[in-house]
Amino acid sequence: MIKFGVVVFPGANCDYDAYYAAKKTLGHDAEFLWHKSRSLNGADVIILPGGFSYGDYLRAGAIAKFSPIVEEIINFAERGGIVIGICNGFQILLEMGLLPGAMLKNKSLKFVCKNVYIKIASRDNIFTNKITEKNILKIPIAHGEGNYFADDDVISELKKNSQIVFQYSDSGGKITEESNPNGSIMNIAGITNKRKNVLGLMPHPERACEPLLGSGDGALIFNSVINNLIK
Repeated sequence: MIKFGVVVFPGANCDYDAYYAAKKTLGHDAEFLWHKSRSLNGADVIILPGGFSYGDYLRAGAIAKFSPIVEEIINFAERGGIVIGICNGFQILLEMGLLPGAMLKNKSLKFVCKNVYIKIASRDNIFTNKITEKNILKIPIAHGEGNYFADDDVISELKKNSQIVFQYSDSGGKITEESNPNGSIMNIAGITNKRKNVLGLMPHPERACEPLLGSGDGALIFNSVINNLIK
């Protein structure tokens, strides 16, 4: 039994979605972790969920990085603990410095909420290496600041170390400008740190864990992590 710790920030609105996916859909243990907590309560996997932590004041994730629990998460990640940041959680990981780069406003300057296709760009990590069923996943997005940006040196490092995990694509897996919903450089939808135990992605896999919701592809990501941990 794997235990997921779902961090709750003021303004988060996808925390229960992540909790439900982990506990009810995937059948593992899950616990909410209040942002002022100084303990991760023995969680095996930490999820930073989507939403609008602290109202996204200043910029998305900028205030959340000062929450007391963040220091525990950084220590956890540095010990090799698994951390997944989804949407606002990805933005927080960037602000925390656990992942490189930054988020800009969507190229359209509009909030985008729809299903998209993402291509698995790397399986050299625990988040995708157990996914054998498919190479293109259908997962929803919902964000206004999902335009991933990094300078040339960072992008070069991401490519060299196979840290680019997901890229926006069409349904056939072709990486095109039309399939890029926010203007992200290289159509980047998700990346890991160099150690590959921290994942940030803008799409919401917790909202795509049951076919009844339009796609069950999100469960493949969580199950890849679970299967690595229980091997």
